[in-house]
Amino acid sequence: MVKIGVQQPPAALKPDKEKEKEKAAGGDGAADAVLLPPGAEEAAPAVQGRRSSLSGLCYLTMGLLVLLLGLVFASMYVYRYFFITQLPRESVFHCGVLYEDSLYSPFKGQLELHEDVKIYIEENYEQINVPVPQFGGSDPADIIHDFQRGLTAYHDITLDKCYVIELNTTIVMPPRNLWELLVNVKKGTYLPQTYIIQEDMIATEHVSDMEQLGSFIYRLCSGKETYRLKRRSARRRISRRETGNCHRIRHFENTFVVETVICQKS
Repeated sequence: MVKIGVQQPPAALKPDKEKEKEKAAGGDGAADAVLLPPGAEEAAPAVQGRRSSLSGLCYLTMGLLVLLLGLVFASMYVYRYFFITQLPRESVFHCGVLYEDSLYSPFKGQLELHEDVKIYIEENYEQINVPVPQFGGSDPADIIHDFQRGLTAYHDITLDKCYVIELNTTIVMPPRNLWELLVNVKKGTYLPQTYIIQEDMIATEHVSDMEQLGSFIYRLCSGKETYRLKRRSARRRISRRETGNCHRIRHFENTFVVETVICQKS
């Protein structure tokens, strides 16, 4: 007998259809491999390292920013609830200040000014009472510096008249600053200056609507003749013989004594 056999063709000679079937069935996986260019395997870890460094830097910056904001808010909290709460809502001081005045003390002796100061820190205003001075030349008065309204009111007790003008922040210290100054003066850690500064003013129109001046000044000047004041241009200090129809109010609201000269309009 003669056996007839069919020889299987080698893999390289397989028909295209059979190769496609093997690929569809999965094959040996060699055909599915992705070929990378030379050096790509080394570049990929370097890029990932740079990205990790940038991410770490961003997280560190954000952490420092959050820490800084936390310190700011903590400082604000401590200042508000531990320092401000220690300040009394109303502080009352009795002040005695020595100063020099060549017009009323020709032998260069020192005069003494007394006043009572009430400081309202939360309401942001100050009230000063100047009693009858020991030496002539100044009228007793009540003064209000309203920092919310930006106004100052003088009640000349001798004339029983009120005078209102814009607040001069270059001379008048804010409530908190004045409070700290008077506390240091009371402790003896600071001595006020001995010189005197003069501000020259003239009364102008009559004020009829008192409510526009605010509640603090309204309580002081209600029922009294009230006039607006206008500051005069800089001029030499008025002597005792040139007073005419002028009145002086000496008070202490800074590191020096202020003499407010109010003259009636002629």
